Amino acid sequence: MRTVFDFSPYHRSTVGFDRLFDTLETLAQGDSSGNYPPYDIERLDEDSYRITLAIAGFAEHEIELTAQQNLLVITARKEGADEGDAGRYLHRGIATRAFERRFQLADHVEVRGARLLNGLLAVDLVREVPEAMKPRKIAIGGADLHQIAEAATKAKKAT
Repeated sequence: MRTVFDFSPYHRSTVGFDRLFDTLETLAQGDSSGNYPPYDIERLDEDSYRITLAIAGFAEHEIELTAQQNLLVITARKEGADEGDAGRYLHRGIATRAFERRFQLADHVEVRGARLLNGLLAVDLVREVPEAMKPRKIAIGGADLHQIAEAATKAKKAT
């Protein structure tokens, strides 16, 4: 049984959290792509991640990765997947159906690279917070309060 969440009261009483509630609504709706292809998400270190998808049967030119703001979209479409070949196979267990898999990314997470090896697509991600947004130490006692008051007085007299 799936529960439907209504986030509209939060939209009315918060400012600047629109993207958060949009993401929660998307996640509450469920993943329409099912469980294909299977994937892993691993944390390599504090700011590095890897998404690995099992996509046996696809070549590099049949896979497309698109990085947008806070979203990674991986699509694949098998070329030459003709139904005319259906008579040749006695059993067809290797999935070759097209797929689109979406991953929501946190702020400042960027795709660094991707590689396909032995049917596994590995996408490396790195979180890089800009220097202006990193915590910084503030020195205490950089200027004497008396000097600050004198500078303010001089500025008032100059105007």
